Amino acid sequence: MLKLSTKGRYGVKAMFDLAQHMGEGPISLKSIAERQGISEHYLEQLVSGLRKAGLVKSVRGAQGGYLLGKEPDKIRVGDIIRVLEGPIAPTDCVSEEDPEICAKAEYCVTRTIWEKVRDSIADVLDSITLENMLEDAKRIESERSLYMFYI
Repeated sequence: MLKLSTKGRYGVKAMFDLAQHMGEGPISLKSIAERQGISEHYLEQLVSGLRKAGLVKSVRGAQGGYLLGKEPDKIRVGDIIRVLEGPIAPTDCVSEEDPEICAKAEYCVTRTIWEKVRDSIADVLDSITLENMLEDAKRIESERSLYMFYI
């Protein structure tokens, strides 16, 4: 089963949380952890990689915390996943960065399948920005409000 680890899933949640609270100043990891149901210690590990990649900025001090490193429309879900999970690849032989070439690579029929799977996943993850997620959240909340109104 092709499956993202908690690193990728929680990293996207944390980045989305920062996008939702953009404009409120630096956001503490404690508040993200509480809202998203993620261990603060685990978030520290994730944010470290995201900071090194320039996707988040840290602000020190009493009122410190984290901010998005770029505008939400410039951060793709694929960027977050690659930082936290590494290159997108359903198998090692079709890794985005450094594919393991086996002796059968030139005539391997299944390799083309895995390349298509990799490209499809990358296309989807790279087509969604944090801004798209914010828009989806607003739409869902609006639909939920309408639904609650009619109950």
